[in-house]
Amino acid sequence: MPISSTYSKTITIPQSAIDENGHVNNVIYVQWMQDIAVEHYESIGGTNPTKLIGATWVVHEHRIEYLLPAYAGEEIEIRTWVENLRRVRSLRKYEFVRKSDGKTLVRGETDWVFVDVKSGRPIAVPETVSAVFSQKAER
Repeated sequence: MPISSTYSKTITIPQSAIDENGHVNNVIYVQWMQDIAVEHYESIGGTNPTKLIGATWVVHEHRIEYLLPAYAGEEIEIRTWVENLRRVRSLRKYEFVRKSDGKTLVRGETDWVFVDVKSGRPIAVPETVSAVFSQKAER
């Protein structure tokens, strides 16, 4: 069960996202995953508490499953939510859905690790940070 509410936005796929095969390049989806994760985190107020303690989130692992291609000019909805929050890690999930037919194009996950900015070492997620996820999930 997700611990945060789902954050979503709709985009129109730009021509710049298209590869030599005529559809969205696989690497572009990874960039969109990172971009929407940051947007979501900022929208729930996570950025300030994280900076105040001198920490940041870094990617440990991305997993992505490509189900259907997408093309320039199509509208897709990108959805993300935090599935779980552990001592030093957080699992975030993503879905990319084509608006015209509701079909899921891509599913993904990112395992994020909470680290001290100066040392780069993992640190426990403090209550001030974990609280931003649970406050939004209750709404």
